[in-house]
Amino acid sequence: MNDTRERLSAIVRQIEDADFLDAPASALAPVVEKMTRDDAVKRALSGTWLGHRLHPLLTDVVIGSWLSATVVDFVAWHSGERASRRLVATGIAAAIPTIATGLSDWDDTSGKDRRIGIAHLAANSTGLTLQMASWVARIRRHHVRGALLSAAALAAVGAGGYLGGHLVFARRAGVDHEVPVIDDDGWLAACRIDELVDGEPISASVSGTPIAVVRNRGQIYALAAVCSHAGGPLDRGDVRDDTLVCPWHGSAFCLADGSVERGPATTPQPAYETRTRGDLVEVRVTVEARPLVRAVV
Repeated sequence: MNDTRERLSAIVRQIEDADFLDAPASALAPVVEKMTRDDAVKRALSGTWLGHRLHPLLTDVVIGSWLSATVVDFVAWHSGERASRRLVATGIAAAIPTIATGLSDWDDTSGKDRRIGIAHLAANSTGLTLQMASWVARIRRHHVRGALLSAAALAAVGAGGYLGGHLVFARRAGVDHEVPVIDDDGWLAACRIDELVDGEPISASVSGTPIAVVRNRGQIYALAAVCSHAGGPLDRGDVRDDTLVCPWHGSAFCLADGSVERGPATTPQPAYETRTRGDLVEVRVTVEARPLVRAVV
């Protein structure tokens, strides 16, 4: 068991260090960026509307359909031909949005994560190609060939799934970040009013908790400074219209309530009530922010 784990770990390390994967990644990145340029598209593909990543949910549909087709091949060889063919087709159809959501998530990675993502895409694309060939064989009544192609496809998808699991559970790619929230119900001083410049966030530390304070169009807002997506510094972000945009991956949060206006973030940003008292800006944690001390995975 330990030998198997060591061999797999060695393979993954080789992929992480394979700089030749940077070339296809660089070629693919502009295409994905163009695909996700629209905020509504990015929100949809990221799973912002769902509250967590959409890609893992869709992979279950693809893998489940293809695995079921192979099971039917073995337990109902003759009577299940039509069912297995339809299951293969279902997986192929589901693969299209699955790839789109995966590319959207991949676009927010870098370095070793990006290389693993390219290998993950290559393995799963191989599986998809084999399943498409399997479906063609099946409709031509070459059931044995179709079954063998499906079995080979599952092996490729299994390798891709292992790499995807490594990205999430070992590299923590796509796992929402823990966001610290002020552990005090009272009003606390955050900064001086004269420190604020309209449209520019500033960093403040309240009870040891980092927050981003923004004056925008005469109103003062405060959000947790650690981005819920990957821990980016929102206090160094940009104010666009009525949102605060993370400088790392472009997640945009509504200044008023912290809701996600653009992915890849799926978890709202904790927002604080604000008031002025004398020459100070004071903040208070809201009831809604407290459950977000730990962002969901």
